[in-house]
Amino acid sequence: MLDALRTRLEDRANQHVGLLAEFSDPGALVHAVEGLREKGYTQLDTFTPFPIHGMDRAMGLPVSKLGFMVFGGAVAGGVLGFLLQWWTSEVDYAINISNKPLFAWESSIPIIFELTILFSALTAVGGMLALNGLPKPYNPLFYSDRFGRATDDAFFVHVSGRDGTFSRETTAADLFGLGATAVEYVDHEGATAVSETGEPTDVAVRAEPEVSGPVVPHHTTGDI
Repeated sequence: MLDALRTRLEDRANQHVGLLAEFSDPGALVHAVEGLREKGYTQLDTFTPFPIHGMDRAMGLPVSKLGFMVFGGAVAGGVLGFLLQWWTSEVDYAINISNKPLFAWESSIPIIFELTILFSALTAVGGMLALNGLPKPYNPLFYSDRFGRATDDAFFVHVSGRDGTFSRETTAADLFGLGATAVEYVDHEGATAVSETGEPTDVAVRAEPEVSGPVVPHHTTGDI
């Protein structure tokens, strides 16, 4: 059992070992994903600051299982709310008040509704975490400095090294050919920028201009 768990954890850790490519805009990213799919790549993952319409179709993703899980949770919550009130009112602690029915479903609707919503919300959160493999405190993509902009203004696609079509040289050429502005090879040792041939390349760092005297910041809202 421990070996199986260790293998599963290693498999999760290796999921994002491969090539990470940055694209200029959402349209370029969708076009690149469609191109990669046409070339036979299947183990793809995209990272964007916001949802992109058509990305699920471009990646060939099936219908999410989360909706079915939430529906099951809602049904379970509603049934539990009904049975709870029926059992307490008519079986476990029956009280005859003015010869009224011991249990009436009409007055039970608020509790049934609340438990339906509660179980739906809990199933949605738990199912999302489970299907996404979260929490995941370690991810080799975090070695990439560029990747930090995935929540701001950058658009990325990752091709896993476990993909049967993956080849560092060929895949790098495919990514640049589809319009990538930068490509990095990411593994457990770090992130390395690569060229179209898949070889490491030095990224030039723009030097800051030399200034003399005190630096006065430029304000955009008038004098302060």
